[in-house]
Amino acid sequence: MLRNARRRFTAEGFAGTRMEAVARESGISTATLYAQFAGKSDLFAAVIDDAAVEFTTQMKRVFERDGSARDRLTEFAVGYARFMADPFVRSVFRLVMAERPRFRDVAVKFFEKGKSDFGAYVIRVIRDMCERGELVCEHPSWAAGQLFGMIEHPVFFMPLVTGDEVMPVRAANQIAADAVETFMARYGVRS
Repeated sequence: MLRNARRRFTAEGFAGTRMEAVARESGISTATLYAQFAGKSDLFAAVIDDAAVEFTTQMKRVFERDGSARDRLTEFAVGYARFMADPFVRSVFRLVMAERPRFRDVAVKFFEKGKSDFGAYVIRVIRDMCERGELVCEHPSWAAGQLFGMIEHPVFFMPLVTGDEVMPVRAANQIAADAVETFMARYGVRS
């Protein structure tokens, strides 16, 4: 049901989405939908929360694997680049930004969830890599921000700002590989 609601919200915006259409596409009655969500605002908040949880879960899975710092960072960077390059992900972000004035608390919760559940996790992984001697950096949060930025700018922000009219020339995999190469040149242990 949340997938159907997400698809409706991203295609039609908050104002254009009708609870009846979401219920029909989900194969439930409108009464059942209203029994789960008091109104469209509650459904919208649940959709955004679900997107944030999905995002965090996908990215955490990547770092749970074994391997060298370079291999783990590359796997993360590729997964992150593919995720952030997904047009659907941009639509969720556009939706959150467009509805922010009406749903300030939902937008702030979405941001805080990403920062605490995902950003903090990546910082912790980089810190652990430093403690194991795989990386050398004084400020893992700065290093994480630099890695994110090298990936986000071409695959996410450019298309987001231009309405998908300007897309990166390099493939997401190449952007990720270049980002990790630059990251390792800065923070990797020199032998």
